[in-house]
Amino acid sequence: MAKSDGCDYFRRTSLFWIVSVTLGVGYFTCIVFAPEQIPFERFGLFGSFCRHLVDNYAGIMYTGWWAAFAIHVFEALVALRVCSNKGITSPAARCLWFVQTFLFGFASLGMLLKYDPERPKQH
Repeated sequence: MAKSDGCDYFRRTSLFWIVSVTLGVGYFTCIVFAPEQIPFERFGLFGSFCRHLVDNYAGIMYTGWWAAFAIHVFEALVALRVCSNKGITSPAARCLWFVQTFLFGFASLGMLLKYDPERPKQH
């Protein structure tokens, strides 16, 4: 089996983070852009809290949504820089890191930051 020099290193983030971030960001997006579609009464105390936020702090939540979007874009750009610093030169791997980090944020970027191309992998 051929050994890789690390230029095409990529690891998918855990299913836990994929599901958690997708549901959280999806719910936040619905609260901000389509709150009338959410049956808040079905979520009990959490639904009441979310309804309160929608009714009283819609502007802050809208700003918070765009801030979260900007943070994810920034993290994805940082991932590209980290790829360069760690010797990941494959365009496919870099694109995967960029997209994954944009979608899942620090759950992905943290894995990339932990990657040490100098140290041999322990199996």
